[in-house]
Amino acid sequence: MAAVVDLPPSRSPRRSRAHGAILVLLGVALAAAACGGDSGTGDQGAPPTAAPATSAPAGPVGPCQSPAAGSPASLHFGAEPALTVDTHASYTAVLNTNCGAITLAMETAQAPHTVNSFVFLAGQKYFDHSPCHRLTTAGIYVLQCGDPTGMGTGGPGYTIPDENLTGATYPAGTVAMANTGRPHTGGSQFFLVYRDTQLPPAYTPFAKVSGGLDLLQQVAGLGTTTGASDGPPRGHVVIESVSVTKA
Repeated sequence: MAAVVDLPPSRSPRRSRAHGAILVLLGVALAAAACGGDSGTGDQGAPPTAAPATSAPAGPVGPCQSPAAGSPASLHFGAEPALTVDTHASYTAVLNTNCGAITLAMETAQAPHTVNSFVFLAGQKYFDHSPCHRLTTAGIYVLQCGDPTGMGTGGPGYTIPDENLTGATYPAGTVAMANTGRPHTGGSQFFLVYRDTQLPPAYTPFAKVSGGLDLLQQVAGLGTTTGASDGPPRGHVVIESVSVTKA
C-alpha cells in the first residue's frame, strides 16, 4: 500500500491508485504512509515528488553520520502476528539511528495490536538499515519512518486495526501509525512528531518519545534535501537497528 505524508504542492492528480489513498485535512493532504501488504501486482502508488531519489550526503550533516553498511531486508508476512505482548508490562524501544538514539515508551495497554506488530517487526530486523524517508516542516511536523523501500510505498504484507483514537492528539513526542486514509490500514510506517501538530484522531498513537526528542528536533532543523517543506530529511536519517526491552 502507498503511504506518504504529503503537502498539496507535491501531489499530482493521479497520485491515488489501487494501493494508495489521500486524506485531505486542515488544508493539508495527508497521504498516510503506512501500510499493509500488497498483492505483488499493480501500481503501489506514485512515490513522493520530493522523494528519496536524491543520494545520501557525502559526509556528516548535523548530528547525522554516514550510515553503517547494510541493506534493508525484503520481508513480507502473510498475516498480522499473533498477539503475544504482555499488556500489563512496560516495553521500551530504542531506534538506533545514524543520527543518534531515540527512545520510545510503548503504550502497550492502549494499543496492543500496534505495539505487538512493532515488537514483532523489530525482532525480525524489518526496520534495520531502513531510511526515514520523509520530513515535513510546515502544516504538520513529523519525521516518517518504517518503510524499508524508502519510497513511502512499502509495508509488511498485513494491516493492523486502529487503536487508541478516542480523544487522540499529537503533541511533540507522539509516535503514531501512518495509514492510507482509510480505517484499519496501518502496517509498518509510523511518524514521530517533533512539534505540536494538529491532526484528526485517525492515526493510532502507540508510543511517546522518552529520550532523543531534542535530537529529533535537530534533525528537523536541518530541513529537507530539496529545501522544500516536504521531502527526504537532509540528515539522511537511517534506522540502523531497533532494540526492544520488557520490564
